[in-house]
Amino acid sequence: FSHSESVFMINFRVDDMGAIIEQLTGAVIVFHEGPEYHENGVFEWIIDPEGNKVELLEQMLWDEKNKR
Repeated sequence: FSHSESVFMINFRVDDMGAIIEQLTGAVIVFHEGPEYHENGVFEWIIDPEGNKVELLEQMLWDEKNKR
């Protein structure tokens, strides 16, 4: 949970990572890592205003279209 002040991480599954990133860009959010593309989906990590690390996951099939 590096870069977090907490001993836990919050995980959310999202439907549209691009739309979430766009919404969070205007908020007081620190983007930590990502997006990263893996066989089970796209991941993005942020730090919320309280210092908690939050993992966002958009699940998708690992096919040629989704490999980036």
